[in-house]
Amino acid sequence: MDAYFLVKTFHVVSASILFGTGLGIAFFLLCGFRARDLRQRRFAACFTVKADVLFTLPAVVVQPVSGAWLVAERGFDPTDFWLVATYALYLLAGACWIPVVAIQMRMKAMLQGPEPDEAALARLFRWWFLLGWPAFGGLLVVFYMMVAKPSW
Repeated sequence: MDAYFLVKTFHVVSASILFGTGLGIAFFLLCGFRARDLRQRRFAACFTVKADVLFTLPAVVVQPVSGAWLVAERGFDPTDFWLVATYALYLLAGACWIPVVAIQMRMKAMLQGPEPDEAALARLFRWWFLLGWPAFGGLLVVFYMMVAKPSW
């Protein structure tokens, strides 16, 4: 098995983990917060933060490293439209993900007390929810770009 195939497989798997974990975390936290039970919300917030650290963060690091190697190895022009669009969308997703993680950690901390401020939690949750959409949509388009490599 050659190095290109191994790195490409690692890249595709880490992209799948990044996208799948993001979708799973969103579903998990959304369900946890809709329940309105403090214990369920604590559990959801705690494991959402853990999942981001254990799965999302490593994938976030692997993607640009393995992607840059693949571009160089195959001799793609790094300024091709599909690559530039991918860089921009990845940065958009990251610009949304960083505050999302901070919001998750803040919600988790707020839920540790006996009576969390529901209004503050609701505001944070709205921001968390809104920031998730451009990140999710951006990663969907990144998947398309990686597969189709359009040359518009």
